[in-house]
Amino acid sequence: MSYRYRLDLQLFGGEKTEKATPKKRGDARRKGQVARSAELGSAIVLLAGVLSLVMFGGYIKERFMKLFMDVFVNRLTMEVTPNNVMGMLSHYAVQILLLLAPMLLLTFILAFITGIAQVGFMFNGTGLTPKLGKLNPISGFKNIFSMRALVELFKSLLKLGVIGYLVFSVLWGRKDELADLAHFSAEQTFRFASGITINLGIRIGAALLVLAALDFMYQRYEHEKSLRMSKQDIKDEYKNMEGDPLIKGKIRERQRRMAMQRMMQEVPKADVIITNPTHFAVALKYEGSSMDAPQVIAKGQDYIALRIREIARQNGVTTMENKPLARALFQRAEIGDSVPADLFQAVAEVLAYVYKLKGRTR
Repeated sequence: MSYRYRLDLQLFGGEKTEKATPKKRGDARRKGQVARSAELGSAIVLLAGVLSLVMFGGYIKERFMKLFMDVFVNRLTMEVTPNNVMGMLSHYAVQILLLLAPMLLLTFILAFITGIAQVGFMFNGTGLTPKLGKLNPISGFKNIFSMRALVELFKSLLKLGVIGYLVFSVLWGRKDELADLAHFSAEQTFRFASGITINLGIRIGAALLVLAALDFMYQRYEHEKSLRMSKQDIKDEYKNMEGDPLIKGKIRERQRRMAMQRMMQEVPKADVIITNPTHFAVALKYEGSSMDAPQVIAKGQDYIALRIREIARQNGVTTMENKPLARALFQRAEIGDSVPADLFQAVAEVLAYVYKLKGRTR
């Protein structure tokens, strides 16, 4: 990647240098995109199988011998009928299941724990959905020669080399015993084969476990790399989560217009409009039966003040000029608030004058 190209990416926010956000990680997890090593599960399964042979070897041998004894003692002289054959098959199926149960159970538990340890509890059916794009021969040809494919090839060759070396070293170390197998009894042959099997299983399982740990770290690195975001991606995600600032601005503008419209609808109900006379206008209303003090029901500055005065004039609401009072009310009281206590006297004098003009008393 040239320096000029990297600079262009940085200028336009296209280079993916930022860590993934929690939302990006959550979306990827819901799609089944997690850091997981299949090699780790395979190594654990192999070690679990060998471990179960070591732990339950005597139990398996005993069950195995009973099956053979039953065949030679009871089944060779058995009358061959459909019922007898079905009964024999059912009996042997149960016995084989009991024979393999400890090994299968231990292997399943360890494989399950390994999966949970890697990605946690996760059920996702996204991978089961057929995708016709995977049948595209051009994309498939590109995947064959991709970096991931080369890494997988290297891993396979490395595993093959390690396993081949371990098998050769173990068998070569016991080549003399292999040459004398013809003189061994059945019991000795069985012990020799089981010993080599367990020895190879432990060695190969341990080697694969080390390779799987390295593969897991590589998978995590690749996963983090694939989730990286550019600065523009983070901005777009924030916009999608919080809303586009332009749209939010329009919403706020519409809310202001609606609030202004409601405020203007209250102006005709005012008792008096106190003005600056041109810069400020404050509409006051007082109902002795329901209010403890006069309330500000509308206020505005400049153009809004002019609109308040126009509506007041159209509806016959008295307008009075009082510069200090208008400025004080505008700055210290919001719409719906009662008049501040230290302004009661001034407001009361204005209202008294207005009521006197209208011939009312309060």
